[in-house]
Amino acid sequence: MKLAGSRRLAGFAALSALALAACGGESAADDQTAGAGAGSELSGSVAGSGASSQEAAMLGWIAGFMDDNPDVDVTYDPTGSGTGREQFLNGTVLFAGTDATLDEEELAAGVDRCFGGEVIELPLYISPIAVVYNLPQVDAEHLNMDPGTIAGIFTGEITSWDDPAIVAANPGVELPDLPIIPVNRSDDSGTTENFTAYLAEAAGDVWTHGEVESWPIPGTQSGAQTSGMIDVVSGAEGAIGYADASRAGDLGTVAVGVGEEYVPFSPEAAAAVVDASPEGEDASDLRLTVDLARDTTEAGTYPIVLISYSVACSQYDDPADAANVKAFLEYVASPEGQERAARPDVAGSAPISPDLRERVLSALDLITVTG
Repeated sequence: MKLAGSRRLAGFAALSALALAACGGESAADDQTAGAGAGSELSGSVAGSGASSQEAAMLGWIAGFMDDNPDVDVTYDPTGSGTGREQFLNGTVLFAGTDATLDEEELAAGVDRCFGGEVIELPLYISPIAVVYNLPQVDAEHLNMDPGTIAGIFTGEITSWDDPAIVAANPGVELPDLPIIPVNRSDDSGTTENFTAYLAEAAGDVWTHGEVESWPIPGTQSGAQTSGMIDVVSGAEGAIGYADASRAGDLGTVAVGVGEEYVPFSPEAAAAVVDASPEGEDASDLRLTVDLARDTTEAGTYPIVLISYSVACSQYDDPADAANVKAFLEYVASPEGQERAARPDVAGSAPISPDLRERVLSALDLITVTG
């Protein structure tokens, strides 16, 4: 994806000006050479909110960035994707995290929020969504399930853990005669949207509710945000839910049927399905969206993947805001930031590829100041 030369030159010129204003004369080129924010004189505050899936990674990113930039106070409130986008668009926060891309109405609202600029969407957090279950007496590293079986459980058609469809996929595993308790998110959730998109594409006619951000089936057990989902599943034997894999903890997890094999989640398998997927139909220099191939049969891929986007403005009205947001997101995209989030004790996410990093940094180069 190539940048128009005029836009790139304009971006560099604007960033030189904002860097001088916010950093006491330090050039943008020097900042790029030193690394995202390293050795700079940034100061101020950067507030973000949104996807709870990013919470663990965000804590790591904020700590790493503030080690190099102690005068910048970065905060992130894991309110959920829908609330994060809303708070970003109404100007409550400078950036947001979202597990679902912005729709046309939100992008239009972003023009006003971004002072006549555009919304930037950057896929900086890539993680498998784990199908988690609470069956402490089952002696298996993972339970195998085909897409149709997973969909049947969450529609209420499969109601017992010793259902023939589960038994057939797990030879030699003793499954209990225990009711299945499906658990979903109670809030508007990008994780729900990604999970239902997988069911809609991979489970055929079993899932008829489409791709939705709000759970479409009434009367279910539910939990708010990622922590609430995990709490509900952890508190009820026989429960099953879906959550960012970094939060699976001691719960059992499903190996998903892909082609002729069952694939457990891992950062490598999540990265493999992203690499096998095309760009989004509406992708641009600023919107680096991905059309995930959720129904892939390619070996070694884990198709229930969440790409969580960092959302920012291409234009801010305050030089310090523009410089701070740019520097923070550069750190998030940097090898250091991505490797930090990939650590098992942080978030266990899949690092973005060098090619994607280059495109992210090119998009961040276009952040400027109004007027």
